[in-house]
Amino acid sequence: MENEQERKNNPERIKDIIDHTLDNRDEAKDYVRAHREEISEEQRAQIEGKNERREESVEGLRNEMKDEAKHQNGCGCK
Repeated sequence: MENEQERKNNPERIKDIIDHTLDNRDEAKDYVRAHREEISEEQRAQIEGKNERREESVEGLRNEMKDEAKHQNGCGCK
């Protein structure tokens, strides 16, 4: 079981992960825009697919942040 000190850092850690993931998504979008003529449709589809998975991941992480905030505020609700 995770100790309270480690859990206390979770919201900050999760926010860092979200920020990094969104940065990667934005860089990928910029890359596709800048190199649309140079990359294959398959490469473009792979990048866009990865960005969709990044969006899903961010959504899950945001939910996890909400859960952590509830825990830290003493709310046992879901």
